[in-house]
Amino acid sequence: MKKIVPVLILLILTALISVSCKSTPEAPPPEPHQKIEEKPETQPALDRPEQINTDLINESKARAEAARQRAVDFESPAYFPSEWEAAEAGFNLTKEMPLTNTIQAQNAAAAADSSAELYNEIFNKTVSLYAQAREDEILATREKLINTGFTEYFPEYLVNADNLTLSALDQYEAEDYYTAKETAEKALKEYETLLLGADVFLARQDIMNQNFSKYDKENFSKADEVAESAVAEYESGNKEKAIEQAQEALLRYNLVLSNAWTTYLEELQISATNERELALAERANISSRDIFNGAETLYIQAGADAASGDFRSASQKYAEAGTRFIQAKQDTINKRRIAATAIKKAEEKIEESGETLTEAERVIEGGSK
Repeated sequence: MKKIVPVLILLILTALISVSCKSTPEAPPPEPHQKIEEKPETQPALDRPEQINTDLINESKARAEAARQRAVDFESPAYFPSEWEAAEAGFNLTKEMPLTNTIQAQNAAAAADSSAELYNEIFNKTVSLYAQAREDEILATREKLINTGFTEYFPEYLVNADNLTLSALDQYEAEDYYTAKETAEKALKEYETLLLGADVFLARQDIMNQNFSKYDKENFSKADEVAESAVAEYESGNKEKAIEQAQEALLRYNLVLSNAWTTYLEELQISATNERELALAERANISSRDIFNGAETLYIQAGADAASGDFRSASQKYAEAGTRFIQAKQDTINKRRIAATAIKKAEEKIEESGETLTEAERVIEGGSK
């Protein structure tokens, strides 16, 4: 009996310990020199950050960026500045929106989509205006080219440029805007290149018409050489090289013209001045005042034009002034000749009258005898 009691007590204590462990478990004391392993605490679900799908947000922002860039490429800010500022403000706000939970992420994506729509609206209003501006620019350059007369000599060059323009129009109508933009830029550059060629052609024609090559034979010869090379490069498709050489040829032709006009102007000025002095020596400023004064006005204007660098106008006026000074001098000489003839006739008549009087007196005197 005495042996059973301790066993029961032991069983009761064991049961109590088991119940106690189920309700409030306690960690067993560590064994000596045993390391205690720390287990990570599990955070309650309410405090744990949400896993947000950033792909959706990034896609929305990418659409907004693309719409914005397209509007920029077609100059929307210049056409609709106030609307552009509003769109920019809204888009910048989307970059600052918090993204800590799903709802905020959805709001940010929706805001980015709204910005994309707004940029697209501005672009849709811009693209027709942009296209019209490019068309006006191309047509103005084309008309300027036509007016030079260059295309009458080289009509095939104009056809190539016109075909590019028509292609750009077709691409625009097909709403292939970026391709149309690129083609229109190529067409405009083609017209501008031809316009440069026209400037070279006309400069050379001017030299030949004025017979100015004799004033600067070295530069004229070199300009011809470079101009021929520019044509060859252009026809081979090396447009940039052709432009570079055409610019050099134009520079040399203009240098010939500048040197020639300076020398030619000096020659005309000296000639007009000499004729003026001769007219003054004949006193044409008095005898032929109107003609001389007209020449004098042109002579003064020519000096003013030369001082301002308008050599062409100055040369024309010096040449005309010289011609008028000659006219004034000749008119004075003619008037003097007419006057001398009249005086001589008058003197002859006086002599005739004197001889008649003498004969009359002789007859009378003879008759009285």
